[in-house]
Amino acid sequence: MNYLAHLHLGGDRPAQLLGSLYGDFVKGPLRGQWPAEIEAAIRLHRRIDAFTDSHSLLARARARFAPEQRRYAGIVLDVFFDHCLAQHWHDYAAEPLPLFTQRVYQVLDAEPALPGRLAQIAPLMAAQDWLGSYSDFAVLARVLAGIDRRLSRPGLLQGAMPQLERLYEPLTADFKAFYPELLTFARQAQ
Repeated sequence: MNYLAHLHLGGDRPAQLLGSLYGDFVKGPLRGQWPAEIEAAIRLHRRIDAFTDSHSLLARARARFAPEQRRYAGIVLDVFFDHCLAQHWHDYAAEPLPLFTQRVYQVLDAEPALPGRLAQIAPLMAAQDWLGSYSDFAVLARVLAGIDRRLSRPGLLQGAMPQLERLYEPLTADFKAFYPELLTFARQAQ
C-alpha cells in the first residue's frame, strides 16, 4: 500500500496519521525517539506492509505482470491500489476524500519535526494534492517515474503504465477483493 491507503488504515488521530506516513521514512528499530502513539502507527504501517506482501491475492496480482516486471510489480501495485482506493473512496470511508486529504495536509503542516525526506516532500504533497490526485490514472505515470528515479537501478519501472492499462480491470478486481480483508486486518491490529 502507498501513502493514501496507509493514512486511511492507520487511524484518525493526528499522531496516527503522522505515524502512518512515517512508516515509509523511519527505518530500523523504534526505541522511543517518537511519541508512543506515532511509534504504534509506524508499527501498524509495518504490519500492514507485511500482511500485504505475503497475501495470496497480492501474489496473484503480481503474477499478472509480465515475467520481467514481476520483481517490481509490488511497487507498481502499491501505487495502483492507491488509485483504486481514491476511485472507490466512498465505498470505504464516510468522510469525503477532499476533506480527508485536507485534514492530512493540515496535520503535516502543523508538525515542526517531520522525519528526513518527509519534511522535504510534505509541502509539495499538500500544494500538489498528491493524495487526491491518485484518483487520476494519468498521474500514476508521474508517481511511478518519481519512484523509478529513486531506485538503485533507475529504469526498472519503465513499461509499468502500459502494463497497468492492459491489466486495469483485473487489478481493480484484485483490489476490491483484497482491500476489505486489509481493512479488517488493520482494525484488529490497532
